[in-house]
Amino acid sequence: MEAVCKPIGTAVQENGRYFIQLDERYSEALLGLDDFSHIQVIWWFHLSDNKEAREYYVIDAPYRNGPEKIGVFATRSQNRPNPIAVTACALLAVDKQNNRIEVNYLDAEAGTPVLDIKPYHPSSDRIRDVVMPAWCAQLPGCYEDSGTFDWSTVFN
Repeated sequence: MEAVCKPIGTAVQENGRYFIQLDERYSEALLGLDDFSHIQVIWWFHLSDNKEAREYYVIDAPYRNGPEKIGVFATRSQNRPNPIAVTACALLAVDKQNNRIEVNYLDAEAGTPVLDIKPYHPSSDRIRDVVMPAWCAQLPGCYEDSGTFDWSTVFN
């Protein structure tokens, strides 16, 4: 059985602001979304989607303080068997009339296909006791600190 996945909209960047422009047929799906403060946006790394990138299973030293080699499932690399990304975003506004959602930030290029949106639920999305490798110790401890963190110090 072949999986079929169709985008629901696209990522938009305008004047330093970030939006998700939904296809009109999904306008009713916005009902109740504006009651949430955060959402998870599932999107497609479309600019990196090619046969070679999908067969890239081990990555050479992507992190400055990390291991020399690391499996793709232990990274957030765009090179993966299915180039899917998930970004947690603060929900700033839901414009039901124009089928548009404004978020504080979305690390997707303009025009990126958005596959799905889910509300952030602490009861199922927040983990109390997280364990990470030592080389991740310098990373921000929470989402809110990521915006001001100098990510150039992390990647090779």
